[in-house]
Amino acid sequence: MASGSHYNRPPPPPPPEEYQMQPPPNGNGYYSNAPPYDNGYANGQYQPPPGPPPADPKQQNPGYGAPPTFDQAFQVQKPKWNDLWAGILFLITCAGFVVVSAISIQGYAATRRQNSGGLNGQLNSFSLTTHTIWLFFWILLTAIAFSYAYLLVARKFTKQFIWITGILNIVWGLGTAIYMLYRRYYSGGIIFLVFTIFMALAFYTWISRIPFSVLMLQTAIDVSKAHGHVYTVSAIGGLLGAAFGAWYSVTLVAVYVKYQPSSNNAACAEGAGGCSQGKVIGLIAFITFAGYWISEWLKNTIHTTISGVYGSWYFNSRNYPTKVTRGALRRSLTYSFGSISLGSLVVALINCLRQLCSIGQQTSAQQGDICGSITWCIVGCLIGILDWAVQFINRYAFSHIALYGKAYIPAAKDTWRMIKDRGIDALINECLIGPVLSMGAMFVAYACALLAYLYMVLTSPAYNSTGGYTPVVVAFAFLIGLQICNIVTTPLSSGIDTIFVAAAWDPEVMMRDHPDLYQRMIHVYPHVQQAIHA
Repeated sequence: MASGSHYNRPPPPPPPEEYQMQPPPNGNGYYSNAPPYDNGYANGQYQPPPGPPPADPKQQNPGYGAPPTFDQAFQVQKPKWNDLWAGILFLITCAGFVVVSAISIQGYAATRRQNSGGLNGQLNSFSLTTHTIWLFFWILLTAIAFSYAYLLVARKFTKQFIWITGILNIVWGLGTAIYMLYRRYYSGGIIFLVFTIFMALAFYTWISRIPFSVLMLQTAIDVSKAHGHVYTVSAIGGLLGAAFGAWYSVTLVAVYVKYQPSSNNAACAEGAGGCSQGKVIGLIAFITFAGYWISEWLKNTIHTTISGVYGSWYFNSRNYPTKVTRGALRRSLTYSFGSISLGSLVVALINCLRQLCSIGQQTSAQQGDICGSITWCIVGCLIGILDWAVQFINRYAFSHIALYGKAYIPAAKDTWRMIKDRGIDALINECLIGPVLSMGAMFVAYACALLAYLYMVLTSPAYNSTGGYTPVVVAFAFLIGLQICNIVTTPLSSGIDTIFVAAAWDPEVMMRDHPDLYQRMIHVYPHVQQAIHA
């Protein structure tokens, strides 16, 4: 990350051979052998690493021929198909989820009478029931409503958006902590209180960086309104995410119903397999992993598609390519499918570990084990830091993949070196949109978790007479809210991430083709001049 000394650093050493500058396009929109663009490095000591070259002014002028297509503007490097093994493994995991879901739902359907009825008059007193499905249904509605409302606030009240997010998180976290302490749920209340204090301190330190973040958010929203079908992609992705969340919720309940060992469980004799606690744990672990991977893949596919739209705007603003959204989506689902699957797999594995810590923490809190709860909390924080680091690299790697279709690991390495060499990490550090959107997703997740907690406490269903299922239901409600909000708000972060990556590849394009943006960035964040010319 950037520090104060970052802006006065000596000129970087010559780049490795594989980082030689690509030639700019010729008059037909394809690559020629024209001399590389100097990009302001007149002393000849250092040539910038490769990236999308600036388009020929003649080609950018509508009077000089038809605009290129997305595939012509951003040609895929060979080999075109990358990380195929990850894509195949992802499809196998999806098939496994379908099989587990079908078998479990069949067992649930065969005994649905046992799992229905009044909350305290059910025959099923050993596992989750139909009423839990209804709970998850309301959680889904809550997550969808809050997520789209959050996106609407970002579009309508851009300048106030960051303030609203910070204040809502602090107030909501404090209210949840007070309520849990009032209910004598001391361990959970103390943890929420500590996190609220931490969020308040973090938000206080961010105040000076808000103007620059507002500018970047306004730019992303302005571009999204003028180019492509950004919000259409987001809406479709949000609906798919909600549909998968509903499917996952039903499958989760069905697994408990089908395989939870009990003398009263008639589902044990239905369909394939018998009942055992080991099967319940193993299948829950598998569908949770699959759920994370599928939802992460969906989110990253949306991100990669939208990155193609913003990359086209940055490099071809004078002669915007045709069929950009369609071309970017097609590349995400074909050439880049394996790379997106691989990057999503890494995050899914980390999130599974964090989910395990969350359940362990809430179980310890339920049992009154303060030390165990604090231990799980510390482990969860460490895993959360690892998750943040991977997500940070993924965001910019996927933006690079969107434009050039490279494999995941080379794209991550190249993009990270580019960001560091250019000094764009200074801009990234100053922009709060990523943390703010994360806080927004946490707000939605907390709302869903609180709804689940209130349901379990106030209704006291028969299967939760001992309170053993409260941590499980609350943790999965948190997961559903978090993932749906992340999917819905992806367009906001995708645009800003792509602008940063594009500025790292070729800052001269920003100064030449987007002078208004460049001047406004200098006005709210003067250090941008050092970062761009680093």
